[in-house]
Amino acid sequence: MRGVVRDISVVLCGVALLLAPLAGHGGGQKYEPLSASVQASLKGSIADQAVPFLAFDDEHEARAWLAAMSSRLAKRIPGRVEREELLVTVHYEAKRAGLDPQLVLGLIQVESAFRKYAVSSAGARGYMQVMPFWIKLIGTPDQNLFNLRTNLRYGCTILRHYLDIEKGNLFRALGRYNGSLGRAEYPNMVLRAWHGNWHYTPPPGVSAAK
Repeated sequence: MRGVVRDISVVLCGVALLLAPLAGHGGGQKYEPLSASVQASLKGSIADQAVPFLAFDDEHEARAWLAAMSSRLAKRIPGRVEREELLVTVHYEAKRAGLDPQLVLGLIQVESAFRKYAVSSAGARGYMQVMPFWIKLIGTPDQNLFNLRTNLRYGCTILRHYLDIEKGNLFRALGRYNGSLGRAEYPNMVLRAWHGNWHYTPPPGVSAAK
């Protein structure tokens, strides 16, 4: 009888895990009033809807990067089309914001483990765990933070904003992004993920992205 009860408990525990929300790691960005000029600038960044592309000198370079990143991401996102769509969008949005695409991949790994519908205890949403208050500050009510392009656009724009505030200090900017400014745990996790899992050295004859 005890064995049956134990087996039922295991089943119920598994069901509970399946029904639980996909929790994200993000602590959540903190709301801070923005000056009119900064708010206008960020609104402009969010509004641009150019089609994402890989910013390399030629197709061979783009394919080499995409193949390298795709192979590393395959276990987390099995579907090739979904995986490559994410990678192309990450590359475009990161470069557009003046960020290293591999850094953004490391941040996504830590924030959401590449789960599109992840939600943190603070309410941060999606791949880059963006807090909903940003939509009111710099976006429009129709924007959905679970949308791939929207989430990455917001996330990269916000990280760029924090880098500008911190005068290029990535460690402090990452702390702001996570809502843990002054603590080392989160920045160190992102830096380890970036350099440990997403560092990219182009193969011979292929240069790095622009």
